[in-house]
Amino acid sequence: MGSDPLFPVVIDTNVVLDLFVFNDLACAPLKQALADGQYHWIATLPMREELARVLAYPKIIPRLAYYQRSEEEVLAQFDHHVQLMPVAPRAPLRCADADDQCFIDLAVQHQALLLSKDGAVLSMAKRLVAHGVCAQAAF
Repeated sequence: MGSDPLFPVVIDTNVVLDLFVFNDLACAPLKQALADGQYHWIATLPMREELARVLAYPKIIPRLAYYQRSEEEVLAQFDHHVQLMPVAPRAPLRCADADDQCFIDLAVQHQALLLSKDGAVLSMAKRLVAHGVCAQAAF
């Protein structure tokens, strides 16, 4: 499923932080796949707005400084890799965490790979398969 060229992928905010702030080694294959154009990363404007909001959290600001990153750099990397899509219609599945529903909706609409570290999203993995979505924590 994930090896097809330009396969759509939806990436939740925590994984974006791992990619572009924390440089988590577990995200190295994803970072390389995005750089190589293996995945078509799709997101919506509200997802970008959520990332900007999270980057301004008091717990994240010192982490940005520690990793010598700025909010602008992280958002620029997001913008470079993402194709913004219209907000997806509500999927027939409901996420226990309302903040994560937009990721579910977009992944279902595009039958995308959904990368998340959120327990509420990952607990839906089996149900999402029936809608053409592979939800997983790691790449």
